[in-house]
Amino acid sequence: MVDLRVVLVEPIYCGNVGSISRVLKNFGFNDIFLVNPCDIGEEAYIMASHADNILDNANIVDTLDKAVLGSSLIIGTTSKPGSTTDEHIRMPFFSPKELKEKIEEKEGIVTILFGREDVGLSNNILRTCDMVVYIPTNQNYPVMNISHAVSVILYELCDIGAGNIPIAKTEDKERLFSHLEQFLFDINYPPHKRDKTLLMVRRILGRSELTGREVQTLHGILSGAELSIDRNK
Repeated sequence: MVDLRVVLVEPIYCGNVGSISRVLKNFGFNDIFLVNPCDIGEEAYIMASHADNILDNANIVDTLDKAVLGSSLIIGTTSKPGSTTDEHIRMPFFSPKELKEKIEEKEGIVTILFGREDVGLSNNILRTCDMVVYIPTNQNYPVMNISHAVSVILYELCDIGAGNIPIAKTEDKERLFSHLEQFLFDINYPPHKRDKTLLMVRRILGRSELTGREVQTLHGILSGAELSIDRNK
């Protein structure tokens, strides 16, 4: 089944951390990571209300890498989606309902990242995500309070069905992306196109919810191509 993990990246208002802890308890979740958060104090516990246990057991880490360790899918959130297919960092994006459909009947840790209240997730972080989620809102005022955004997404995902299709771990997919990057270098793929191409491939493979076997198959294809190239030199 899917295990959902919520990651708050550098939250600056502890009241929001408390409110989000309460939201997790509302919808039956308990796995929350805080990356370099504000000092968790009285305000957070007041806003958490009866979700003290969620706040007490929050995983506080100093790097995002530690927060996503063991994940199978990393989902970034944005209030500013791309408007054209050339904007690969924030495109394509999925609504919370569409995300549910994508991960239904899968197995693994699905990690959802929420950025700072003032700036959201940086483009560098969004580049590392498998998918991007956007909550459709009034375009005259699209930015939601972070605790409200978490509520909307968790509401959609709280009754997700159990499944047994295991998704490949992020660490295994990162090795595949590194292999692909080296492959593009070896075939003299135009340097000015490599970053955008790698990001596009990351998005394609991310929304494909690859299994571990599929990742190994893609490694094998790349290795076979490399061997064939070496033989023909």
